[in-house]
Amino acid sequence: MKNFRELGISSSFVKGLTELNIIEPTYIQAEVIPVLLDGATDVVAQAQTGTGKTAAFGLPLLEQIDHTMGAVQGLILCPTRELAQQVAKQLFKFTKYSDKIFTESVYGGEHIERQMIALRRTTHIVVATPGRLIDLVQRKAVDLSAVKTVVLDEADEMLSMGFKKELDEILSFLPAVENKWLFSATIPHGIQEIISEHLAEDALRIEVKHGDIVNNKISHQYVICEDSDKLYALQQFLKSEQENRGVIFCKTKAAAKRLSLQLIAKNIATDAIHGDLLQKERDKVMRAFKNESLRVLVATDVAARGIDISDLSFVAHYQLPESDEYYTHRSGRTARAGKEGVSMCFVNSYEYRTLHTYEQSLGIKFTQVKEVR
Repeated sequence: MKNFRELGISSSFVKGLTELNIIEPTYIQAEVIPVLLDGATDVVAQAQTGTGKTAAFGLPLLEQIDHTMGAVQGLILCPTRELAQQVAKQLFKFTKYSDKIFTESVYGGEHIERQMIALRRTTHIVVATPGRLIDLVQRKAVDLSAVKTVVLDEADEMLSMGFKKELDEILSFLPAVENKWLFSATIPHGIQEIISEHLAEDALRIEVKHGDIVNNKISHQYVICEDSDKLYALQQFLKSEQENRGVIFCKTKAAAKRLSLQLIAKNIATDAIHGDLLQKERDKVMRAFKNESLRVLVATDVAARGIDISDLSFVAHYQLPESDEYYTHRSGRTARAGKEGVSMCFVNSYEYRTLHTYEQSLGIKFTQVKEVR
C-alpha cells in the first residue's frame, strides 16, 4: 500500500494528516486520489460511510485550489447539516500546515443572513446542503461561476431526502465546472439518472470491495436475548464498558425516546437524537455528548447521519438496522483514527439470522458473548 505522499499529496497536507493519525490510505483513498489528481475527470465512487471518502475527495480538491484567487473554486454537496459541518471541519484540519484555503459550510436550520455575511469573506470551497445553496444563489449571496469541481457526497442519501430536483438545478448552473465527483453508498435508479444526465459518458467508476468496507479494528459481537431482557443485557454491557463512551442505535424515534428515558432512570448519563427534535435541541444534545457530559447517545439511523465524534469505544445495536449498509454506517462510528472498538448487537433468536447475512455481504465475523458481565 502506498502512503499519501506516494499517492501525490503535498507534504504540507501529509503533515496535517499525520497529526490526525491518518497514516495509511484506505482502499477508496488509494484508488481515488491518484485519479482525481491526474486532471479534469468525472468519477462515480461507490463507498459507504466510514471508508475514508472525505479525505479521498477532499485532499485532491484542496490540491486544486489556487489560494491566491478570491473566488469559490470547489463545491461539496451533502445531505445533512451535520455532514456539511463535519466535511468542512475535516478540510480545515487537513490545511493546518498549508497555504490558507478557506472553506465555508452553509445549511438549513441556521439564520441565512449569518451565512450570507460569512460568504462575503474570502471563500475557496463551499460545503452546502442543496436547498440552502439554491436559496443563497437566488439571493446572489454566493457566486459559483468559477467553480471547477463539484462533489456529491452521499448522493443516494440526498436522493432519498427528496433533493433530486435541487441537484439537477445546481448541476445545470455551474458554467466553469470541469470535474464532477459523485460518492454514493448505493447506485439506485435516481442516481443512475443523475450520472446519465450530468456526468461524462466515460466517467470512471470505482467501487469499494465488500472486504474493504468495514474497518478491521472493529470487533463485531452479539448477545442473544429475548426482547424483554434486552434492557438488562444492555445495562450489563454498559457496566462492562465502565466509563467508555458510545452510541446506541434504535430503529424508530419512539424506541430511541423510550430507551433514553429508561437509561436515565438507571442513572446513566444519556440523551437521544431523533427526527422529532428541533435543530437547536439537537445541537444542545450533540454539544453535551461532545463535551462528555453525556456518556451515551441513543440515536436513530437518519438522525445519526454526519455524527463524527472521536474516541467512541463502542456502538450498540439495540435494534438491528434496515440494511447491511446501515450496519456499516453505524459500526463505523467507533474505531476511528487507528483505534479499536466494539460493535455489539442485542438480538433475539429471529434477528440472529440477520447476522449471518451481514457476515456474508460485508465479509465480517461475529463473536457471540454468552453473558455480558
